[in-house]
Amino acid sequence: MEKYEHLGLVGEGSYGAVMKCRNKANGRIVAVKKFLESEDDKTVKKIATREIKLLKQLRHENLVNLLEVCKKKKRWYLVFEFVDHSMLDDLDLFPQGLEYQRVQKYLYQIIKGIEFCHNHNIIHRDIKPENILISRSGVVKLCDFGFARMLGAPGEVYTDYVATRWYRAPELLVGDIKYGKAVDIWAIGCLLIEMSMGQPLFPGDSDIDQLYHIVKCLGNLIPRHQELFYQNPLFASVKLPEVEEQESLENHCPKLSAVVIDMAKKCLQIDPDKRPFCDELLNHDFFNQDGFVESSQVCCPPEDLRSQQRPTCV
Repeated sequence: MEKYEHLGLVGEGSYGAVMKCRNKANGRIVAVKKFLESEDDKTVKKIATREIKLLKQLRHENLVNLLEVCKKKKRWYLVFEFVDHSMLDDLDLFPQGLEYQRVQKYLYQIIKGIEFCHNHNIIHRDIKPENILISRSGVVKLCDFGFARMLGAPGEVYTDYVATRWYRAPELLVGDIKYGKAVDIWAIGCLLIEMSMGQPLFPGDSDIDQLYHIVKCLGNLIPRHQELFYQNPLFASVKLPEVEEQESLENHCPKLSAVVIDMAKKCLQIDPDKRPFCDELLNHDFFNQDGFVESSQVCCPPEDLRSQQRPTCV
């Protein structure tokens, strides 16, 4: 890692920190993700190796580009292309929500990136504003694949504790371990509302409070998920939130147009089997009614054209 000059801390999470660096040889600005614990930590090793494995497979203009993998003193370092800012930065700048055309542009690219993942049988599982990077030219890049994973055979079980709470689908909240691509579609619906309104749709302060926000707006859970809730030891002696009179999404978000509400409702189906696939979302009127799709061919800056470059390992 001596070939990189440290320029400052970009952000940090539970398992790693991201630093802005400059390649001393060619001057290129990059983002270096340093895992906080060594390879001796089994959890960190699992997350690091999973992220490396998946990012080597996923080469797409709307997914962050992994340039290099380094290991020094049993600690992993991942070198990525540097992207200017995140969606969270945009939301901080525009607390009343982003303009309609910008929401279209961002969401279209987010879905294209997720569609590419899903077509390769990979679910991201942690879609949120912090994990959506945006270049100065408006190119969206999904990042942080530490919780992403390959889908196995039908019925294979997965870990349930994934996704930041506000973007977590009800099946994850109740502890379902037989979920699939629909968890990413739910998060897309949450993002659409948050970009449009400037505030998170379901800002629960606990898993049970998160469920309350959801059922209050969208109705009661499906029978299977109600059963899983009562089987989950985390909710022992807790009653599942139920609503007799729900607050519709239209009433919850009165300023949003009918086409935005319809798009969000399709993503936010309580029953995951009823949520659409990415290709269906890309053909929704939200993108088609004003000729957006025809004019949405994003011109990638030169650095993005290197997206087929394979990462090197040191």
